[in-house]
Amino acid sequence: MSTTFGAGPFGVQYLIIAGGAGGGGGDSTGGSGGGGGAGGYRCSVTGEDSGGGDSAETSLTLNAGTYSLIVGGGGSGATGTSTGTNGSDSALGVVVSTGGGGGGGTNTGGGATGGSGGGAGARRTSGSNGTTGQGFAGGNGATDSGGGGGGASAVGANAVSTTAGGGGGAGVASSITGSSVTRGGGGGGAARNTLGAGGAGGGGAGASDSPIVNATSGTANTGGGGGGDSDLTTVANGGSGVVIFTLLIQAVATFSGGVTQTSAVVGANRVYTVTAAGPTDTVTIG
Repeated sequence: MSTTFGAGPFGVQYLIIAGGAGGGGGDSTGGSGGGGGAGGYRCSVTGEDSGGGDSAETSLTLNAGTYSLIVGGGGSGATGTSTGTNGSDSALGVVVSTGGGGGGGTNTGGGATGGSGGGAGARRTSGSNGTTGQGFAGGNGATDSGGGGGGASAVGANAVSTTAGGGGGAGVASSITGSSVTRGGGGGGAARNTLGAGGAGGGGAGASDSPIVNATSGTANTGGGGGGDSDLTTVANGGSGVVIFTLLIQAVATFSGGVTQTSAVVGANRVYTVTAAGPTDTVTIG
């Protein structure tokens, strides 16, 4: 690495999480939607894990210059018996994390593929796959219950009976900011009676009919999936993603106008946490 700051190249460790997916929709006859899959989880921090059971990726080596920077939004929860909308991708330069797969609706599908896959809606047997190195598959549905959305570190749970939804798959913990935080949890499946819990790391819980409990959305900036809906017409959206990266404190990062970010010094590095950035936003490193 160069010791002349401003010239590079610069070593960059990163955590890039895409937007989580919305939960699937239910119907008025007891059918329930599957949980939304978590946004894809890619990590290059030494000693930590990426999603899908993979170890950390190779860190970036960047020359001085301008790089694309995107924080993916969460997908919309479904109305009626539709499949939830996939989350949007997040990116830092060439490293792209894939948006989570929408939760399946009652009778309409097994969820959508994504960073982590969506859980199957009621009366559908198979959840959808996640992306290698980013997340796991969603869980299977049952007669009147939805499967859990896949998480960054675990498959979404299958609906366990006609009355109990599957829990969302768990996320992955990272200490890139200096404190351990778990992100990338899948959304829980809906059910008549026992809702599926959201996966650890920002996943929203599914809905239930008895007792009446509304589905909850994924937590912002975790990439958590939204919970599946029952017949309550309350939709649950996926949580937005996040881009976190490190630079030696002597280096300088300048952001375009649409970026929302904070930074803090952790050891020899400055850690940048980007919570909002649109498709045309950039970071200039020098």
